[in-house]
Amino acid sequence: MVHPVAEASDKSPYGSLTPDEFYTRHSVTHSSEFITNPRGLKLFTQWWSPLPPTKVVGTVEFVHGYTGETSWFLELTAVHIAKAGFAVCAIDHQGHGFSEGLSVHIPDVNPVVDDCIMFFDSFRARYSPDLPSFLYSESLGGAIALLITLRRGGRPYDGVVLNGAMCGISAKFKPPWPLEHFLSLVAAVAPTWQMVPTRGSIPEVSFKVEWKRKLAMASPRRTMARPRAATAQELIRICREVQSRMAEVDVPFLIVHGSEDVVCDPACVEELYRRAASKDKTLKIYPGMWHQMIGEPEEGVELVFGDVVEWLRTRAERAAAAGGEDGGSS
Repeated sequence: MVHPVAEASDKSPYGSLTPDEFYTRHSVTHSSEFITNPRGLKLFTQWWSPLPPTKVVGTVEFVHGYTGETSWFLELTAVHIAKAGFAVCAIDHQGHGFSEGLSVHIPDVNPVVDDCIMFFDSFRARYSPDLPSFLYSESLGGAIALLITLRRGGRPYDGVVLNGAMCGISAKFKPPWPLEHFLSLVAAVAPTWQMVPTRGSIPEVSFKVEWKRKLAMASPRRTMARPRAATAQELIRICREVQSRMAEVDVPFLIVHGSEDVVCDPACVEELYRRAASKDKTLKIYPGMWHQMIGEPEEGVELVFGDVVEWLRTRAERAAAAGGEDGGSS
């Protein structure tokens, strides 16, 4: 099953097709709506489902990363997973994509976690409670996904996919010394000031294939501006929180990460793999790959996302079989 990014161009994720033609070609349905969170912000949500005769075998809730969105590249992966038999949903975080809020400003991640839980719960409620459910996350979304599972306690999901997860920011991308050490002061005085330098823009250091890098930068809703002071401080704090709570992670998970990721440090997900309490955990570090593995050459994309789909299918089958056994014994 070829990932739909193979049909994209450097100007459109749909290539030469319209969005509706694209969905029809891939035998999925697509819907979207705005919801209003408790803070009064309108947030954009969307979802994709396979068309019959493909049966829905589970739900997958997508969590995008910093400066990302649920459209563009993430949508291509959503369609890819929907074609495999999953109902997929996603929400644009505040200030990202089509959602309201100051552009890419997340001074506190906790309300974002709340937004995700609220929407994901409502989406899952449309299906049988016996249907297996998973989180799929990228970059900062990986940290948010872990915080969602920790917030809920127990095992609210049957598994989590962590793609290029931000469990630690690479020293190759962090603000240069001594700015990082003065960040709390700057954030307190001028929290929205876009003055925090990084060592290259995210698309430049994330997408290996040039035309995919151009496509990432062609998104009308992606910003190339520097991170805001309070947001940069919060990203560093999130990493520290995740690192301090790694031993509490008890949900089945798959880590896929590029060995040459200069945005999110591969060593930190390796530490998560070692410390997590999860009995079902898989770590795949792909040699030579960058932060956004959808931005790799085609053979790399097929390898990574083939592994992702296979892991989701296997866990969905396992969860369904366990549910059937429970039902038969009651």
